[in-house]
Amino acid sequence: MPTHVLAEAHGDERGALLAFLEAQRGGLRRAVLGLTDEQAAQRPSASELSLAGLVKHVAETEQGWVETAQELPHSIARTEETWHLSFQLEDGETLGSVLEFYEAVARRTEKFVRSVPSLNDTFPLPSAPWYPPEARQSMRWLVLHLIEETARHAGHGDIIRESLDGRTAFALVDEEQKARQGGQE
Repeated sequence: MPTHVLAEAHGDERGALLAFLEAQRGGLRRAVLGLTDEQAAQRPSASELSLAGLVKHVAETEQGWVETAQELPHSIARTEETWHLSFQLEDGETLGSVLEFYEAVARRTEKFVRSVPSLNDTFPLPSAPWYPPEARQSMRWLVLHLIEETARHAGHGDIIRESLDGRTAFALVDEEQKARQGGQE
């Protein structure tokens, strides 16, 4: 990873986990830095993945897991027939709109994780053949799983971006930092 992640304070496990999650989100956001909707929707490899689709998928997945942890119905219910739509822009969606959605999901996730009394608190996993019956997981597991999911797709994003225009994660970190410095002047 081309950035260094700082925990909020020594011994702050919750803050450290959220900082690592945000660092992985940043990697995915950087992968789309400066792209048009058309570029972000391109699929330059044998895979069906696009950068815009990855952002949308990760945002929907994060939202779904936080809703599961809150024992709420999913705001976006995907079925086997609609799963593929989580990886592509639909009518009216743009890269900007999925980035805004992702930002709102991130804020809700952070608020929820900071509000739970303990990272040891648990929630039931949904009934699925790949989970043990009546399985429960901790809030710590939730955040670690979100880090894992986001990091996996951020890595896909790095490859797709480099395939699009040759820009690597390191170059995009530099570009992001220069843009921030330019905005501070």
